[in-house]
Amino acid sequence: MHKISLKDWVVLLTIVPTTLIGLGIAGYFSYNRYVELDEYLSLRAKSIAEPIAIVGVEPIIEKNRDILRRLIGIAHRNHSDIVKNITIFTADNQIFVTSAYHGDTGLLRLKPDQLIPQQTMVEVVPNYLIFRTPIYDDIRQQSPNLVYENALGYIAIQIDRNKVQFRQQSQIVIALGIVVFGSLISAIFAFRLIKNVTRPVTSMVQAVDRIREGKLESRVSGQLVGELNFLKNGINAMAQSLGDYHDEMQRSIDQATVDLRESLEQFEIQNVELDIAKRKAQDANKVKSEFLANMSHELRTPLNGVIGFTRQVLKTPLGETQRDYLQTIERSANNLLAIINDILDFSKLDAGKMVIESIPFALRESLEESLTLLAPSAHKKNIELSLRIAPQVPDSLIGDAMRIKQILINLANNAIKFTDKGAVCIDVDIEHQQENKAKFKVTVTDTGIGMNSEQQKTIFEAFGQADKSVTRLYGGTGLGLVISQRLAQEMQGDIGFISEERRGSTFWFTFSCEINPVILDHALPVEALANKSILYFEPHTHGRIATCDILSSWHMQVMPVGSLDEFTTELAQGQHYDFALISHDVTPAALPELKALITLLQKNTHAIHLAVNSNSPSLHEVLIGNGVTSCLSKPITPSRLAKSLLPQHHASTTQLPVAGEQKLPIKVLAVDDNDANLKLIHALLKEQVQEVHTACNGQEAVAFCQTEKFALIFMDIQMPVMDGITALKAIQSQTFNDQTPIVAVTAHALSGEKEKLMVEGFSSYMTKPIDESMLKHTIYEYCDLTLLSPQKPPAPTFDANHLALSIQTQAIDWQLALSRTGNKVELAKDMLAGLVSSLPETKSLIHEAIVCQDIEQVSTLIHKLNGACCYTGVPALGKITHEIETLLKQGQLLEQLEPEFFEFFEHIDNVLDEAPSVLEEVAELSTRV
Repeated sequence: MHKISLKDWVVLLTIVPTTLIGLGIAGYFSYNRYVELDEYLSLRAKSIAEPIAIVGVEPIIEKNRDILRRLIGIAHRNHSDIVKNITIFTADNQIFVTSAYHGDTGLLRLKPDQLIPQQTMVEVVPNYLIFRTPIYDDIRQQSPNLVYENALGYIAIQIDRNKVQFRQQSQIVIALGIVVFGSLISAIFAFRLIKNVTRPVTSMVQAVDRIREGKLESRVSGQLVGELNFLKNGINAMAQSLGDYHDEMQRSIDQATVDLRESLEQFEIQNVELDIAKRKAQDANKVKSEFLANMSHELRTPLNGVIGFTRQVLKTPLGETQRDYLQTIERSANNLLAIINDILDFSKLDAGKMVIESIPFALRESLEESLTLLAPSAHKKNIELSLRIAPQVPDSLIGDAMRIKQILINLANNAIKFTDKGAVCIDVDIEHQQENKAKFKVTVTDTGIGMNSEQQKTIFEAFGQADKSVTRLYGGTGLGLVISQRLAQEMQGDIGFISEERRGSTFWFTFSCEINPVILDHALPVEALANKSILYFEPHTHGRIATCDILSSWHMQVMPVGSLDEFTTELAQGQHYDFALISHDVTPAALPELKALITLLQKNTHAIHLAVNSNSPSLHEVLIGNGVTSCLSKPITPSRLAKSLLPQHHASTTQLPVAGEQKLPIKVLAVDDNDANLKLIHALLKEQVQEVHTACNGQEAVAFCQTEKFALIFMDIQMPVMDGITALKAIQSQTFNDQTPIVAVTAHALSGEKEKLMVEGFSSYMTKPIDESMLKHTIYEYCDLTLLSPQKPPAPTFDANHLALSIQTQAIDWQLALSRTGNKVELAKDMLAGLVSSLPETKSLIHEAIVCQDIEQVSTLIHKLNGACCYTGVPALGKITHEIETLLKQGQLLEQLEPEFFEFFEHIDNVLDEAPSVLEEVAELSTRV
């Protein structure tokens, strides 16, 4: 914005107001004079015309032109300075007499359509004014009350305006001259003021500008008057002060520069020391990684022996008790192996390399497995352990079940460890649910020793423990809660606690999971229990509520009692029950009481079931010998309870036939560069649709789509020749399958990858291994079929589950292999054999690529192997392969992944070592069946 200078302000505030005032006054008086001259001219004209009109009545009547001619001639001569012509017209608009016969009488005559005016009227023509005054003859009629006027004619006078206009213009010129003169006088004073005020101010401004530019020696000179002299002195004093300050600051800067140089020399020395320390730390970290990798191998080797020989013994004929013991040993060893893996992965958590899986799982089944592992510890301390899952909690989820169980086992183990008597209660509820995602809350409450305020502050520190004394009562590494906290945060949740010393603690953690749209088929065969009555005795409130929820969900008529008095009162009524379930804490002193209860119960029911806090087979046999139908160990879980109440139905469920289905009349294209993956997806699709085409890369898929029309296309993403995204764009732009739904199928799903693929144009997204139910749902959704194929009667088949349970090693999970091939033994065997045959070459190629630092080749080989692992039962190899692919996609260097590759090659060796015996055993068992 333009700034107005002081000089401009002086001009604006002096000359401009004076000029405006002068113009206003001159205009006012000029206008008044102009109006006065016009009025003066009109009055003179009227003073000539009106007397003549009065005197000329009789001459007109008498037609005496001489009198009127003399009269108007005198008037014309007397007023010749303004009168140009005087003419008298008759009533018929004819000239009666005129003072200037050579004048323009036509200008004075009225127009034919004009009437004689009733009074003097004026008409303005260029340079002239025409005044017309009527001449009337007043005649009084016989009636004295009636008078009328008779117009005899009119007088027209032509007035010259030139002289008047000249006088008006002269007045305006004189007024403007006065205004100009006044403005000149004002300008003279204004410039005088500018010279005396603005010039000194301008010199001061220039001096200030020079001072601002660093020329501190600048001063304002000259003798000024008044306030300007004070301002000059102030500016000069300010410049002197700034100069002094500048000199002092320069001296300080010089000193600071010297100090800074000394500090920089010290920093350089420290940087060298830090660089040396960094290299030592990197070397130490490398040694630590190698140590962890070596320890991983050393710790797993004996555990593999324990687990392997336990599974071998389980294949031999065993009693029920022996089998239960061995299965407990196997579960404990697997749990120990998982804990070791978590401890070894602690460094990965710090580095942010922990990968949370997203696979379908059954929540209740996973929690029951955790409680089975926790039960012996609780029984040993005679602690009541119970689990209650809210009825509204969904069971079929997509998430990382192993990490959820790890957190729960850690919190529950701590609760049992720090509780000497009482109970450990576990509650599972849903915090909120939005569309297909939900947040769950698991609460573990104990009646143990609790924590004081100091212990609570350090509970989530690494290697921190509540008991830090030399004579520790409670063991532990101090990593459990730290790992649990990080895992909960990785699952978009949190962890917290409420504790009071000597009054117990309540730990809780939350986690988020997707709700699986495909319901996992884990329903228990409890239809026969509907409307059956059961008497349930449980002194512990939490356990009683949890079990009542289970029984009520089976539509049983439950009669819960919580004390011996209520129990005996209920029995005294003599009501008969279909079942009786007695939950009792077993101690040597309580056995006689328990036997008495059994005897008393036999009058009211014939099916008595006990739930005791012991795994002792001998105790179970003693109790069964006293008339009990069955005896199960606490905590009570739905599967154990159903097996006890309906043992015959549970036994029948070991045969799980595969239901045949009618194929859908559609054509589907599957694209994958891995032969094993392509074989599996072809087999899965062939069971659901009539016609399946396969392609090994995107180019073949485009060629198929140019000649065939498909109802649905399943497209792998990373492929040679042409990748999945390029093939998608080519199919949509170059073929007549542009409207065909294309589903992305990939073995790797980073955060945000699904959204990226949907933006590229894919209709849906599926991760490997492909879930058969999800595949069926996808076909239903995108092929717009009203109904899926009706179920056929179940076809007889062999016991796939028994075969799965009997074959399991450290590296190969045959049950997982079967589930990923739809319980097809031959297909699972072929998939495993194909993977094993390709592993030596894959291992060699990856090793060569690592040596050559070819990260692109490593990523390609790892991705291909990850896809192959998705369809075979090699969970350990699949997990580490998936983890390495994730880290490579996140930009990790090969040197940083040295521990992961060490573990990766170890898992490949384990698979190669165990595969021949597993395949041989599968073949042998298949022939037996």
